[in-house]
Amino acid sequence: MAGDRFVSGFVSILGRPNVGKSTLLNALLGEKVAIVSDKPQTTRTNIQGVLNAESAQVVFLDTPGIHKADTAINRRMMRSVEAALAERDLLLLVADCTRATGQEDEAAVRLVKAAGAPALLLLNKIDRLKDKSRLLPLIARYRELADFEEYLPISAATGEGLEELKAEIVKRLPEGPRYFPEDEITDQPLRFFAAELIREKALQETEQEVPHAVMVEIEQWEESPTLVRIAAAIGVERDGQKAILIGAKGTMLKQIGTRARQELEQVLGRKTYLELFVKVRPRWRQDPLMMNVIDWRT
Repeated sequence: MAGDRFVSGFVSILGRPNVGKSTLLNALLGEKVAIVSDKPQTTRTNIQGVLNAESAQVVFLDTPGIHKADTAINRRMMRSVEAALAERDLLLLVADCTRATGQEDEAAVRLVKAAGAPALLLLNKIDRLKDKSRLLPLIARYRELADFEEYLPISAATGEGLEELKAEIVKRLPEGPRYFPEDEITDQPLRFFAAELIREKALQETEQEVPHAVMVEIEQWEESPTLVRIAAAIGVERDGQKAILIGAKGTMLKQIGTRARQELEQVLGRKTYLELFVKVRPRWRQDPLMMNVIDWRT
C-alpha cells in the first residue's frame, strides 16, 4: 500500500453519535471489533483496531459520539474522545451525508481543529443518497468550518470508497515499526467483547427508552478446550426497563441470549453456554465507580 517503505501510525475516528464510526472501523478491518446499533452513544469507550498490510500498519481508535456531557457516563465518554485526539498521526471526522450539519457536527469540527493533527472528512452513508449532487453544498459547508486535507464520500455499510480511504490514510503516515503483531486486530480482552456483544443485542432488540440505561457485567467465565461458560448480568436503572428486557415469559431475554450466544460461538470457536440475568442498578450512570465496569482499561 505504501511502496517499498514501511509506514505505521495512529488514527482516531471521530464524529457525532450514530454517523457510522463503529461500522467504519469494522469495515476497514474486515472483522467485527466494535458493536453496532442504530441507537446513539452505542460506543462508550475507545475501541482499538489494527489494520495490517504488507507495507503498513494502521492503529485505529473508534471513539464515543461527540455529545453533551450531562451525566457521569457522558463526561467519561467525552474524556475518552479528548484522549483520542492526543498524539494522533491522523484524524478521521465522520459525517452523515444524508443530514445537514448541526451543532454536534460543528462541535466535532472544533475539537478536530483544536487537536491540530491532519484530518480527513468522511461523508458516510452515500449508499442512502440517491442524488449525489447533494454532497456539494455539504462539502462547501464543511470547507467553511475547517480546512480538511480531503473530503471523501464513503459507505461503511457497502464498502464504497474504503479502498481509496485506506490509500489516503497510508500515504499520510510516517515510516515506523509494527506496534502490534500481524495477527492482532484489537487489544480488547474477550470478556469485554463478550459484554459488549450482549449489550449490542439488547440495544438491537429493545425500544428507545432502554438503551442508554443498559450495561453488562460478566460475572462468571469458565473455559475448557470444548466449552465456554459465561454468566452475565444486564444492568438497568428502573424496574420498568427490567421488565422490557425480560419480556413476556422471558421471551425478550431469551432472544437476546440466543443471538449473543450464536455470535460468541463464532468468535470463540467453541460451544458456548450463556446465562443472562437482569439487575436493577438505580442511577448507575451517575456513579463514577460503575464506569469501571464498562471500561476494561480501568
